[in-house]
Amino acid sequence: MSGKESGYLNMELLRFTTAGSVDDGKSTLIGRLLYDSKAIFEDQMEAIERASLRAGGENVNLALLTDGLRAEREQGITIDVAYRYFATPKRKFIIADTPGHIQYTRNMVTGASTANAAIILVDARHGVLEQTRRHAYIASLLQIPHIIICVNKMDLVDYKEEVFDQIKNDMEDISSKLSAKDVRYVPISALVGDNVVTRSKNMDWYQGPTLMYLLENLHIGSDINRDDFRFPVQYVIRPQSKDFPDYRGYAGRIVSGTINVGDKIKVLPSGFTSKVKSIDLFQDSLQMAFAPQSVSITLEDEIDISRGDMLVKETNGHGPEISQDVDVMMCWFNEREMIPRGKYILRHTSAEMRCMVTEVEYKMNINTLEKDFDDLKVGMNDIVRVKLRTTKPLFFDSYNVNRNTGSLILIDEGTNETVAAGMII
Repeated sequence: MSGKESGYLNMELLRFTTAGSVDDGKSTLIGRLLYDSKAIFEDQMEAIERASLRAGGENVNLALLTDGLRAEREQGITIDVAYRYFATPKRKFIIADTPGHIQYTRNMVTGASTANAAIILVDARHGVLEQTRRHAYIASLLQIPHIIICVNKMDLVDYKEEVFDQIKNDMEDISSKLSAKDVRYVPISALVGDNVVTRSKNMDWYQGPTLMYLLENLHIGSDINRDDFRFPVQYVIRPQSKDFPDYRGYAGRIVSGTINVGDKIKVLPSGFTSKVKSIDLFQDSLQMAFAPQSVSITLEDEIDISRGDMLVKETNGHGPEISQDVDVMMCWFNEREMIPRGKYILRHTSAEMRCMVTEVEYKMNINTLEKDFDDLKVGMNDIVRVKLRTTKPLFFDSYNVNRNTGSLILIDEGTNETVAAGMII
């Protein structure tokens, strides 16, 4: 492997999602980011130039880079989550371009679930809309650590500072009611490139960083929980070969915390304890491993451990909660309504079990940010608080402490469709 390839693999990865109302310019912004950072291949550029001409546009429509479905191109809207990958000399990026329509709330939840940052676009002409509040709430609910409010289409309001200031004030009122930790504001024009990658000459009143500078320099090292060691076992490795006759390794991904050879660990749900004998990564043996590495761990004692069990540090100040009853904020994905006291398959880390929805406490009105205790029918895109009862104990942390061990999905037993995603409270 060349030094350049090795450097690329070791670069820090930032995942971010875009959100905003219809026609706020999400796809155009991503196209502009890719174009101005020289991340578009020549054949891609030629293809969108041809598509733009066919559509009768005067300029190249950069939104076509992410709107890949024919229906999206015909209607000029984003329908499904589109992922794009690119890199600059400082960082690698995965972008999730999510739809703006109210009926695609579930798509935004899917795209934002693993994001380090959310870019919420606001049209400078229209200001803060209901959909802006909805997306700010979802970003907060999903505990996305960094939120960047991009006031787009500043070129259409003559780059007026007072327009930007008014939108910033309105958004600050909303974010003060939410649990957003790091909120930034950037005035941009995705169409012409103001403050996207290069600084705008039209807005000398704005002294802050460009969007690209922010994305390259956001501190994301502390986004992962480094304190609480959690290792859901995915697979038991037993080669029983001539070279490894007695090897028994527990493979999985460290979802939070760090582990060292010699550390005392506890196995859940059995409660048995042991010490870490070795940490293996391919053919290498490590002295220490940390989230989000995928490794194989061997123990000094022979303990019955299988997929769905979890290794935690015995020395941790507090272990995960262990319970068969969990409170969950949930977004319903399916076209069929949730069945009262319905039974579903629950997947959480590497564990799978059956569960029942024992109670719907309230539905969230994400336009007004108020709780509705009367209308408890749960349909597609609804966000609700529910109580679940599982058939066997769940080992979990609350979602605001650990996004990996605090999230789950529900699956329909009959159709195998993912019907909901939940955040454990």
